[in-house]
Amino acid sequence: QVQLVESGGGLVQPGGSLRLSCAASGLTLDYYAIGWFRQAPGKEREGVSCISSRLGTTYYADSVKGRFTISRDKTKNTVDLQMNDLKPEDTAVYYCASRSYYYCSESGVDYANWGQGTQVTVSS
Repeated sequence: QVQLVESGGGLVQPGGSLRLSCAASGLTLDYYAIGWFRQAPGKEREGVSCISSRLGTTYYADSVKGRFTISRDKTKNTVDLQMNDLKPEDTAVYYCASRSYYYCSESGVDYANWGQGTQVTVSS
């Protein structure tokens, strides 16, 4: 059974940093694409980033390019999202999701398993 658990959210001031972690169990990251998505109140879910360990590729939404970095920790079986220079518009619940295919997809409908989410609030 695939289980994803996010951690690392919190309250941070604009310009600050947070590191989110997605702990995966029941799957081997080599064969799955892992995506990070976010949803702010009243807005649609947005694909933020994705990593394909098998292909060695990453994807970033234009809104986070140059500020966010996705990486995989093979020993911990986690996928982390380092978020720097955070802005108020980054405020959202962040979810990680797994896709039973090693190609990344920007669409959440292509991901079968989801974590419970972690809140990120960027405010002064």
